[in-house]
Amino acid sequence: MTTLTIDVLNDKALNLLKDLEQLKIIRVRKDKKVVNSSSENLITKYKGAMTAQPLSEIEKQLDDLRNEWE
Repeated sequence: MTTLTIDVLNDKALNLLKDLEQLKIIRVRKDKKVVNSSSENLITKYKGAMTAQPLSEIEKQLDDLRNEWE
């Protein structure tokens, strides 16, 4: 038996997979481990992407953004 991880791009593919499972050709399992590793990769990817700023500077930027919409 070979284990594969696939990304379903279209709902029609889910129907095909269900049909194959009913024919006992494949077994479909939802793997939570893959989701967790993806979120961990995002954390490491973006960790340290923002530099520390004083609170007053952040508040000024927020005020500027809010005023642009008025």
